[in-house]
Amino acid sequence: MNATHPDRSLRSASLVAGTALLVLAALAVFANFGVLGGLVTPGDATATADAIASSERLFRWGVASLYLVAVLDVVVAVALRVVFAAASPAISTLAAGFRVAYAVVFVVAISHLAAVLPLSGDAERTLAQIEAFQNMWGASYVFFGIHLVLTGYLAYRSGFMSRIVGVLVAVAGLGYLADTFGAVLVPGYSVTVSAVTFVGEVALMLWLLIKGPRLTVGGAAVSTAGATSVPAWSVRRPG
Repeated sequence: MNATHPDRSLRSASLVAGTALLVLAALAVFANFGVLGGLVTPGDATATADAIASSERLFRWGVASLYLVAVLDVVVAVALRVVFAAASPAISTLAAGFRVAYAVVFVVAISHLAAVLPLSGDAERTLAQIEAFQNMWGASYVFFGIHLVLTGYLAYRSGFMSRIVGVLVAVAGLGYLADTFGAVLVPGYSVTVSAVTFVGEVALMLWLLIKGPRLTVGGAAVSTAGATSVPAWSVRRPG
């Protein structure tokens, strides 16, 4: 039987996931606050269209950054599946699937922003495309929230990640779900729970970058007569 190195793959996956999350966060802040936040005036089609027309290059960079964010979401999904495969292969795959689904819907949402530039001069249609982006992105958080809840569960039961991190990640997911369903079910919903609970995402990113690359995993496939081979994992937290 060939020897395997689960420690090496777990460390690499942790580093990849953590780095992708860090870059993703930087790009998202730039696109949302540096670009859209400065150019889009809610409810004012003329002001929004004029601002985008006068800062077209900046707007293009913002849209490109969001596309990169979607790509990095897929990278994170795959890497986290590797990190948590030992906790539960089925649930880690399901969690990855929900993040990929979120990324797909996000790309479709971004396409509404990409359609804005050819509409220069048509202020109403410009604002309509931006609102379509915001609405579709908001709806996609259902998938993202479920991904975080499942990831939090995996972190909690993993044995190598702090259970506090797992709880915080799950709470972050519940925050996104609360905001998404609250906007649909509650008239005039104005609370943004995820603006507080997002700390779970930060905790996960920091753990992946700092603790993850130092994990030591020992174990090999164990087989007995008449039984299928199963991995015997022994994961030790870094000292």
